[in-house]
Amino acid sequence: MSDIKKTGRRRFILGAAGAAGALLVGWGLMPPRQRLNAAHSLPVVNDEVALNGWIKIAKDGSVTVAMHRSEMGQGIHTALQMLVAEELDVAMAQVKTMPAPIDKIYGNLSMLADGLPFHPDDHGLIKQFAQWMTLKTARELGLQVTGGSSSVKDAWLPLREAGAAARAMLIAAAAKEWNVPADQCTTANGVVKHASGKQKTYGELAGSAAETKPGQIHLKAPAEFKLIGHPEPRTDAKVKVDGSAQFGIDAHPAGMLFAALKLSPVIGGKLKRVDPQPVLAMPGVTHVVDFSEAVGEAGVAGVAVVAKNYWTAKTALAALPVEWDAGAHARLSTESVFKDLAEKLDSESGFTYYKQGDPEAMLAQFKDATAGTSVKTIKAEYRAPFLAHATMEPMNCTAQLKDGKLDLWVSTQVPSIAVAVAAKVAGIAAEQVQLHMCFLGGGFGRRLEVDMVVQAVAIAKQTQGLPVKLIWSREEDMAHDMYRPAALARFTAALDAKGKLLAYENKSASASIMHQVLKRTFGLPGAGPDKTTAEGEFDMPYQIAHQKIAHVIVPTLVPVGFWRSVGHSHNAFFKESFIDELAHAAGADPVDFRRDLLANRKRHLTVLDAAMNKAGKPAAGRAHGVALHQSFGSVVAEVAEVSVQDGQIRVHRVVCAVDCGIAVNPNIIAQQMESAVIFGLSAALYGEVTIKDGKVVQSNFHDYPVLRINEAPQIEVVIIPSAEPPEGIGEPGVPPIAPAVANAVFKLTGQRLRSLPLKLA
Repeated sequence: MSDIKKTGRRRFILGAAGAAGALLVGWGLMPPRQRLNAAHSLPVVNDEVALNGWIKIAKDGSVTVAMHRSEMGQGIHTALQMLVAEELDVAMAQVKTMPAPIDKIYGNLSMLADGLPFHPDDHGLIKQFAQWMTLKTARELGLQVTGGSSSVKDAWLPLREAGAAARAMLIAAAAKEWNVPADQCTTANGVVKHASGKQKTYGELAGSAAETKPGQIHLKAPAEFKLIGHPEPRTDAKVKVDGSAQFGIDAHPAGMLFAALKLSPVIGGKLKRVDPQPVLAMPGVTHVVDFSEAVGEAGVAGVAVVAKNYWTAKTALAALPVEWDAGAHARLSTESVFKDLAEKLDSESGFTYYKQGDPEAMLAQFKDATAGTSVKTIKAEYRAPFLAHATMEPMNCTAQLKDGKLDLWVSTQVPSIAVAVAAKVAGIAAEQVQLHMCFLGGGFGRRLEVDMVVQAVAIAKQTQGLPVKLIWSREEDMAHDMYRPAALARFTAALDAKGKLLAYENKSASASIMHQVLKRTFGLPGAGPDKTTAEGEFDMPYQIAHQKIAHVIVPTLVPVGFWRSVGHSHNAFFKESFIDELAHAAGADPVDFRRDLLANRKRHLTVLDAAMNKAGKPAAGRAHGVALHQSFGSVVAEVAEVSVQDGQIRVHRVVCAVDCGIAVNPNIIAQQMESAVIFGLSAALYGEVTIKDGKVVQSNFHDYPVLRINEAPQIEVVIIPSAEPPEGIGEPGVPPIAPAVANAVFKLTGQRLRSLPLKLA
């Protein structure tokens, strides 16, 4: 790392420490608090016994695990059950789940620590100190968040320790009862055994185990694993197949009313006037609610119609006389957004996330070089649009405020934040909120937001104790998303006569997700660098002696948020496409060019070679495009087999190789990679949100299409064996697909597509 970069980070971190003084330093030296026992015991029913904050056991030997992460199709509940079952020595069939209560031991530590803007090659004390402090702070905050592909990574030790601790307690209880040494006892399939032939089930021992100290806790070594690393069926599959799974939109408490909403069509607009009388006279309509004041400055002004069924509410809403104040943003457009990004790239240097060597001097030396000289200078500009999440389950929330207590049924990625926000809107203590966690019909980052919770609670305050289900229409969902930011990136590089990469410079511009989220969700001012803006650019694995990666944050009126794989989703397209451009300019094979830049990266080379070997040769009339990208701790290489038919891009086959550390459940990893390829391919070929006159143009799947089943490619996943701790898996498959397809199109047509979605001229 350069001295400039070290100094900047040191000033930032130590300055923060100095502001808090010795108290912060002393606190920082203390170890993080335990994550085994919660502030309150797990709720039990009938004959259940809680052994720690994660596990309870019933007399029949069934094990219930507190699930602190949201299941939104990614299979995370199965993977987390496997961690407990492995260390507890029980069969998966014995393990059930319950939603974790709100408690700080369930907070997500890894996600916050991974958000620090340090390069993977940085192993210095400043980074170590920052990570340590962030982990401790995250433990104190205790935010229960499913995101950042961090669920298994974050739970890898706590859940295994919970299982191992419970197993040790059960052994200790049996040893005490039999008056034998604990180390003479073994476990298998929920039974403690002794060489004498004595044995008891976990259900028989649970009561006494709860009063027993666990003694020495032993975590299994990978060689001892019986479940981890092996394919296990999804535990949520049956209920989703037979229709009994409960998603947020399925909530139906007794006496429930329905609400449909209308939000300001212009970004930043306000509600000017609403006349409720015409629709209140309609049969079945009970309320018209202006919730603009409840959402405050960070929300979107709007009004809802409440009725005895959803169709009546929706029909009445369409007839509701509403006037909007468009405000100062009625001329906002996609063109003005990109013009602003370009101007800021021209005029501002931005924040340098990584610098090595002296790329400025090297590039200045060669700035006048032409193709006929010994050195080539290559420049390119790339762009990516705003993107919507378009989850299959539209935004919804059901709320009932009665007798000073609030019941909340919602599909959310942030249960602890949802409870806190709901309590604030309702004007009650968080302890008076009962959250009924549901399955999520897709999240992709959209359900990290709590706007639908705020609206539902504000409406429930007007329904005299009756529950009310708020359902967004698809049109409102599309027009009022928290979009992936639009981005613009510029590259300059120099190659010598032999095609060696001498210098590399990359500067990009976009809005900051973190700045908006801090204000929107927590009421805090957004400031400083935001890793998500430059991730996938500054932390790339390619070894280039002279390189500089910077980013310019350009505030936008358009609401932006976390979208599956976040900044990696577009930065991988920028970076991997430009690397291909450099390979072409160097007269080199794109894969060989990458191999040269990865000479000392064994892990990355293994993944790249695995993908290439599996892909083989493309079929006649097709071409292979390749992309390699590291995100959320995992390395992924994808090879796309592409043809161009009647001017249309068709992807026939995708080979995806991934190193994500130890593969807890290979089946789920393969499913996640397949899902990520389809999700990313939809965005690469079709995804684009445009703005005209302050309004989002797209309204439904007819003008914001996703990949159809007849367009889906054959996907083959190669999982690299590893004994390292698990890394992220939900998102890393998304970033490489767009550049892989674009690079294949270049081979076929000679057209370098530098803008998403990919469209041939």
